[in-house]
Amino acid sequence: MKINRRLVLLVTVPLVVAVTFAVLALAPATNQALQANRLTTMVDVASSVSELTHHLQRERAAATALVSTQGDSDSFRETSNATDKSVAQFRSQIGSLSSVPGTAQAALDRIDRFIDEMPSLRAQVRSGGSTVTALTFGYRIVIADLIDYRDGIAQADGVDADVADRIRAAAALSRASEHMGQQQVAVMKAQATGGFTEASKRTFEATRIGYTEATGALFDLGPAQWRTWLERTLSGPKALEARRLEDQVARTAPDKELTVTPKKWQQATADRQAILRSVESRIDESVLKTVTETRTSLAWLAGAEVALVLLTLISAVVVAIRLGRVMIRRLRDLRNAAHEVAHTGLPRVMTELSQPGALSGATPEQVAERSGNPVKTTGLDEIGEVGEAFNAVHHEAVRLAAQQAHIHEQFAETLVGVARRGAQLTTVMVSELDTVQRDEADPERMKTLFALDHLAIRMERNTNNLLVLGGYGHGRVRSADISCSTVIVAAAQQIERFDRVSLGVIESGIGIAARVVHDVAHILAELLDNATRFSPPDKQVGVAVWRLWDRAVVQIVDEGVGITAERRANLNKGLLEPKSGIGDVRSMGLHVVARLAARHGIVVELRDSSGPGTIAEVTLPANVLAAAPQETTPPAQGSPGERPGVRYEAPRPITGPGPLRRQPAGAGAPGAPGAPGAPGGQNGIGRNGDAAAAGDYNPGGDSGSAGSSRDGSRGSDGTKGSPADERERSNAPSQHPVHAEPVSRIAGVSSSGLPLRQRNTPKQWPTLGKRDGEQRSGAAPKPSPRRRDSRQVSDVLAAYAQGINRSTGHRGRSATDDDTQRSKK
Repeated sequence: MKINRRLVLLVTVPLVVAVTFAVLALAPATNQALQANRLTTMVDVASSVSELTHHLQRERAAATALVSTQGDSDSFRETSNATDKSVAQFRSQIGSLSSVPGTAQAALDRIDRFIDEMPSLRAQVRSGGSTVTALTFGYRIVIADLIDYRDGIAQADGVDADVADRIRAAAALSRASEHMGQQQVAVMKAQATGGFTEASKRTFEATRIGYTEATGALFDLGPAQWRTWLERTLSGPKALEARRLEDQVARTAPDKELTVTPKKWQQATADRQAILRSVESRIDESVLKTVTETRTSLAWLAGAEVALVLLTLISAVVVAIRLGRVMIRRLRDLRNAAHEVAHTGLPRVMTELSQPGALSGATPEQVAERSGNPVKTTGLDEIGEVGEAFNAVHHEAVRLAAQQAHIHEQFAETLVGVARRGAQLTTVMVSELDTVQRDEADPERMKTLFALDHLAIRMERNTNNLLVLGGYGHGRVRSADISCSTVIVAAAQQIERFDRVSLGVIESGIGIAARVVHDVAHILAELLDNATRFSPPDKQVGVAVWRLWDRAVVQIVDEGVGITAERRANLNKGLLEPKSGIGDVRSMGLHVVARLAARHGIVVELRDSSGPGTIAEVTLPANVLAAAPQETTPPAQGSPGERPGVRYEAPRPITGPGPLRRQPAGAGAPGAPGAPGAPGGQNGIGRNGDAAAAGDYNPGGDSGSAGSSRDGSRGSDGTKGSPADERERSNAPSQHPVHAEPVSRIAGVSSSGLPLRQRNTPKQWPTLGKRDGEQRSGAAPKPSPRRRDSRQVSDVLAAYAQGINRSTGHRGRSATDDDTQRSKK
């Protein structure tokens, strides 16, 4: 999970918890505000109920007067119309009620039913088909339900006790007004019947008691101001007149005729009802104002709490987002800088430091300082400390890399110094061997000298390996191109088991550019040595060359145990990308091949063979190739199965076996130094890797290369060579069969079987690197090739082979050498 998601989760969880608790905390205040709003609506409806009650009381008085023949129908119709208007207003307001207490809701239901029955009741009044008692009872029931609604809203949820008392006090005043209305009807009924009866007298007295109790409840529950309003209103002349008439009626005994006239009584009681209605309206307005103010305060309180909670949550989210964005941006900058250093910057610095001379005299600390700080995100917090720590790690990594590069440079210089000293010692040893070989006639000692000579070639290859690992190469550059087959033979000469290398299909016209002859020969020598070491001793290692478009491919095939796919992939990776370090001595040959191939764009790949063994494929690019030089001895034409442009040599060892035979002395026979099959022989490359031109051959007693002398004279490339660099330039076995001449033309051999040397015979063959037709100054014209007996050639080659076998058989092969070569595979 990414850091931004983690931060969002980290902020979301507390926010959810905070919102949950905020909702729980806001619920009471919100509920109180909602309850206050419902109470306000019910109190507003109570004002309409009070108005409807007053109109029903007036309609009841008019209906009683009409039925008792004390009034007219016009008055009843007028009061009925006023009642209908009040009913319409009442019904329009009760539609806004959302929640009403149980008692109040029951009262509303009964009121609704009475309103639906009012037309029939009015019809009875107009027709006179109803008694006064039944008429007054119907109106009394609906008016009682209206008063019960006013009293029931005080039981609503969440109503404050003070507000509930005010609502009950207002309902008590309505009940007092109803008692006055019932008193009015009772007197009108008594006037119609000629006086009070005992029952009607008790009803009259009950209304007076009920009025007194109702006003007492008003005084007890309501504020003192309401009492003042009522007392001041009832102290007026109309109220006093109604009170006087009430007392006069009260003093009338049952069965006595009332002295108060109906018209006067109706007028006085109507005035008193109007006075009570005015006080009741003021009290309803006071209650509505109180509950409205309470609703407003609770709504503001709830809104303030909600706003505070929302503001707090929004502020927390904003702060979290801002801080989180800054933190995420800094972490991303740190991540990007780390990725850039890990995948681009540091590898680039390591690559630069791996190049020779990368330090340029600077110390590791200076190199680390020049690399700079990759992370700019620093500060006093933990992220900044991580950035500073990463910069410190980068600085230390670059410093250690620079220190390692410095150590590698010192080690490379040490390797180069050791290699150069070894090369000097090898040169001295070879010079001494040449001196001994020049005058040696004993075949047994010649075998030993040949073995030492071949050992010197191998020692020189190891010395060159150290030079390559140290960042250097061959100090000489050839001036003439060499055919690819000659380079292969020269490479085979530099390995221990050269006799197991056989040439296969070699396409003609493929040459190696002079500037890369030594490096190509070195690469092939390492691969051939590897193939011969890890394949059965009785099997040949085949070499084939052919052209592929603008490239040439050299394949070296052995029949060894092969390599696992994983190991082969690792080796191919090392061959494609040479290591810059100087380590892992066991795979020195792999490092050398990879470095030499990388210098010239050569691709070396190990492939799995269809049978047992491994195929080493060397792809030579166009810049390495050149036109093959003209062969002195052209290949045979017209052979069966031969295809144009391809020279095919039957698989054979570089040298052939055969018994040692004597030859006439002084003939320069094969087997002598400079002959085919011996170090410094025909068509080869010398101990230092110098390739000799095809056909160069030194028939004299000198074992050095044609065109170069042992005293350091210039070779064919026009450069002054050292004794080791210029001593022998044609020391590889021949690529082509040597045609033997008749025995009668051979000068002879010594008693030990070696050819006799002719001391003062002038050199008659062209020097190394000379073109066709050019000869050394003062040299005799080139004679026609002499034919030798093949048996004599075989005898001399056998002597050379025995010397090589002796060099390898007596000393044995060390385990370290085996491990070194095996690691190449």
